[in-house]
Amino acid sequence: MNRKARAVWQGTGKEGTGHLTSDSGVLSSTPYSFKTRFENEKGTNPEELIAAAHAGCFTMALAFQLQGAGFTPTELATEAVVSLEQEGSGFAIRKSALTLKANVPGIDRGKFEELARAAEKNCPVSKVLNAEITMDFTLA
Repeated sequence: MNRKARAVWQGTGKEGTGHLTSDSGVLSSTPYSFKTRFENEKGTNPEELIAAAHAGCFTMALAFQLQGAGFTPTELATEAVVSLEQEGSGFAIRKSALTLKANVPGIDRGKFEELARAAEKNCPVSKVLNAEITMDFTLA
């Protein structure tokens, strides 16, 4: 399976602008720029997209872990915070912090944590990130 997205950039790094388009159409000439990345201008940025991908991948992986163990979640809600840090003259993503709120009828905390840790380590986005990944959770 291959998934594709394209970026087009025009102009300098700081003053230029770009747009992102994905084959699915979810991103369709979505704007990004220095200001959407390092300031708060409307648009997206690579770190936000990585955070969305990590939250989505982990949450789906956990749903499969729970299903395999015989549990059906009422709701799994995950926030991912990707940290962009200065590294020399550039930047690096050093951390993705997952915060999960879960409602899973009939599961005990120990079993839930075991399955959540497995999902954290084994979702494909976790595997591709060369960064520290943390995961905290609240089980209702």
